[in-house]
Amino acid sequence: MRRVPWMTGSFLPLLAGAVLAQQPTAPAAGDPPARVARVSFILGTVSLQPSGDTGWTLATVNYPMTAGDRIYTDSGARTELQIGLVTARADEGTDLTVTNLTDQLVQLGLTQGTLEVSIYRLDPGDSVEVDTPRGALALLAPGDYRIDSPPGDQAMVVAVGHGSLQWTAGGVAQVVQEGQAIQVTGINPIQVASIPRPPADAFDQWSAERDRSLSASPSAQYVSRDVPGYEDLDANGSWSVEGDYGPVWYPTAVPAGWVPYRIGHWAWIEPWGWTWVEHESWGYAPFHYGRWAYVGTRWGWIPGPVDVRPYYAPALVVFLGGSSFQAGVQAWFPLGPGEPYYPWYHHDDEYRRRINVTNMRNFRDVAHVNDVTYINRIQYRNRSVATTAVATTAFQNGQPVGRRAIAVDRNTLGRAAILPHPIALPARTAASGGVPSPGVPRTRRPEWVNAPAPRPAPPASRNQPLVVQRNVPAAGPTPVLITRRTPPPQQPAFHLRQQAMQPDAGRPLEPQQIQNLQSGKAAGPRRDPEYPAHAMPPAQRPTPATQRPTPAAQRPTPAAQPAPSARRTPAAQPAREPAKRPKP
Repeated sequence: MRRVPWMTGSFLPLLAGAVLAQQPTAPAAGDPPARVARVSFILGTVSLQPSGDTGWTLATVNYPMTAGDRIYTDSGARTELQIGLVTARADEGTDLTVTNLTDQLVQLGLTQGTLEVSIYRLDPGDSVEVDTPRGALALLAPGDYRIDSPPGDQAMVVAVGHGSLQWTAGGVAQVVQEGQAIQVTGINPIQVASIPRPPADAFDQWSAERDRSLSASPSAQYVSRDVPGYEDLDANGSWSVEGDYGPVWYPTAVPAGWVPYRIGHWAWIEPWGWTWVEHESWGYAPFHYGRWAYVGTRWGWIPGPVDVRPYYAPALVVFLGGSSFQAGVQAWFPLGPGEPYYPWYHHDDEYRRRINVTNMRNFRDVAHVNDVTYINRIQYRNRSVATTAVATTAFQNGQPVGRRAIAVDRNTLGRAAILPHPIALPARTAASGGVPSPGVPRTRRPEWVNAPAPRPAPPASRNQPLVVQRNVPAAGPTPVLITRRTPPPQQPAFHLRQQAMQPDAGRPLEPQQIQNLQSGKAAGPRRDPEYPAHAMPPAQRPTPATQRPTPAAQRPTPAAQPAPSARRTPAAQPAREPAKRPKP
């Protein structure tokens, strides 16, 4: 039996006392969620389909996924999603959708394939659910869970390493405890039987190793474990406690002249709008949480408090522009310690306060955080040393910044106005998600129909014993519990406005303005030789010539895909050696 390492030793009591006392309040209606699903690992070809889209692009490390986004792993591929203290790992041939994602609910839709979920902490009021064609699985406690859901009529196997879950289908609930497994067959009627927990295979071993690396990370003493990607800081920098800032992380694998928010690209991701995607493999936590400071002769990242759940930000930057700035240029610079962040997307005052206090230690400017006019009175320390500018066309097309950066002299920089939001409107390429790829057709895969709306995890008793029930009557075929946000009917075709949108007296974009920007999505931008090669590990680095989203004619549909190689022991068959898997 594998236990999640974080649940052992003396760590849990300390974490519970520190974190559970500071739970976030429920967000106001219309506020973005405080967390997203980070694509934290890619092996092989993994395709991404953003919410509301019908095409596929190549997924890339550090891309933030949210409700409605879908991911597919081709043959021999694996991927990992980090959602705060929940990690979902998908093996080859897996079709997975982030069905719903809020501050209290993680709901995943597993159409087919193999999924392993590790929960390191489950706070009161939080729910984690996995919906499959043969019922919904409510994960009730911290632990590790594996779901094998082959396509077609093959049996689904659910195994619990540590923790407990409740399976629900056709009005019947079944609790599976630690060390137990069930096999679910049929549609109408559904049959469920208790089976021995299958032995660990290569996918289990890989997932366990990923869990161990998270639990043993030295960076966890400086960064909240709710921050995805903190473990990537260990091998790519060093920590130092500075008198003015406290713990500071200094990246070591960066070239001379490196500045934050320059090696990456801008993407349009709902509901935040413009979102920074860093190309360094470690470049997630330092670009969506905390602040950057130039300490001595090098850049250092300052995380927020360790004992609170932080709020995700699409990019902690300030934008420059205006009539006195260079025409056709978009510029930005990172926020420094103590400088308030004013989001450019729809939100309320409480959201703005919490996204600041959870990303800075000892935030003292609370009095001004809800005064949007204060943005023009701040003396930003990083403005003169870390401003990056690119042509507006490169910005709005989501092209990698890097070598496209434009030098701006001090006089022009001093005349630039602080903008409440970027003046550039997104092109279709910035909203398509994934890795730019030349000549790849926008493939289509069949969509599941008869999908109910997202829902919270069903209530269940944690002490309910396992009762094996066979030939359970069902009201009808159980549909795939996946809901996708689709564009409204008769939506006008997306077009790129030639004129720039003028800033609007310090206010963020209104909902109608945001709606006008999201009209359709198509192929990703063309391949750039700079993207994202300079810092990606070989196992996570896309290969431009060979890795492409699988065309519809070659990608099997869930109903017709052949059975995957044997990973686990079926209920009525003797144990056998698991099939060999590619090493990660």
